[in-house]
Amino acid sequence: MNNKILSFLEENFKGDRVIWVIILCLFIVSMISVYSATGSLVYKMNVGHETYLIKQIGISILGIFLIYFTHIVNYKHYSRIAQLLWYISIPLLIYTMAYGRHINGASRGLTLPLIGLTFQPSDLAKIALIMFLARQLAVNQEKMKEFKDVMYSLILPIAITCLLIARDNLSTALILYFTSVLVMFIGRVSIKNLSILASLTLIAAAIFITLLYTVPEPVQRKYSERSVIWKHRIDSYISGVKADDIDPDEDYQVQQAKIAISKGGLFRLNPGGSDQRNYLPEAYNDFIYVIIVEEYGLLGGAFVLLLYIFFLYRCIKMVINAPRTFGALLAVGLGIALVTQAMINMAVAVDLLPVTGVTLPLVSMGGSSVVFTSIAFGVILSVSRNIQEEQQISGIP
Repeated sequence: MNNKILSFLEENFKGDRVIWVIILCLFIVSMISVYSATGSLVYKMNVGHETYLIKQIGISILGIFLIYFTHIVNYKHYSRIAQLLWYISIPLLIYTMAYGRHINGASRGLTLPLIGLTFQPSDLAKIALIMFLARQLAVNQEKMKEFKDVMYSLILPIAITCLLIARDNLSTALILYFTSVLVMFIGRVSIKNLSILASLTLIAAAIFITLLYTVPEPVQRKYSERSVIWKHRIDSYISGVKADDIDPDEDYQVQQAKIAISKGGLFRLNPGGSDQRNYLPEAYNDFIYVIIVEEYGLLGGAFVLLLYIFFLYRCIKMVINAPRTFGALLAVGLGIALVTQAMINMAVAVDLLPVTGVTLPLVSMGGSSVVFTSIAFGVILSVSRNIQEEQQISGIP
């Protein structure tokens, strides 16, 4: 019986087995942590405590199906799909800016008609842009010598996408920009062209910060409520004094997170025993990492951290083994984006970075974020699966 199960898994779940194990571990951590962290939400919504566990199990099963069906597609087909997805994501981002759900001064989500589900187009745009850049670099490798070619083929799509995301979700836009530049570097864009891009980025950042501190706050509020929050978060992070008048929950979140981490100690085995879940807002989402540390200690938190680091290592190995540029850039680009997001989420949780709305991939409770993250994992496994098949054909062990 066990041999049949192993044979079934080997035949159907191909690709890097280590990544499959990492994905399974993250889903297990997610279900356990979400079940524990939703105590206050259960009380607030007056529902059964198993409600959100069942919901998370359902979205995890959907995520596994998406990973499976995405990984059986030959990654070469994603070259054309990338173009379509990027062209779709741009009007969706524009529509979201104008008509999206307005929460905490930001328009980030759209509600799908008929079914009533919400999703964030920025999640689609992240995957679409990275796939699009991988395609552009693979197809136009010889045309990337002049800066004007890099500008039209790479920098312009990056700028359009990141600027459309930045107004309502600056942290996501910065992660995407950082990932895109790394993909360009790995894709052998010349140091000269990257230096020009770096100079333009510094100039744009200087102009942005100057406007942030010179334009009166009433004017900023008229056009973008988020810009005032950005300014005060920068001031708070530099001075160490929290801007309670702008974001009164921020200091409270950070303090409760610190209490949760201190209770965890070096090692603790106390599943479902978190106290701070009842006091920490977004304990099941942005701050789920501190619940893990509180219940399983520093070693438990380190285990989750190592899962992401080892996942990135496996993606980097694909760059070495991939016979084609597109597959290599696709795997490492999506891997860097996911791991960077995870690192920023954990850094925020332990107060190394200002509070942002970045979730922990595959662990935080969510709908569309889990869906698009699962698709990204599936695409990476598709690259891995095809590398293995080509190695078998070539007789490489």
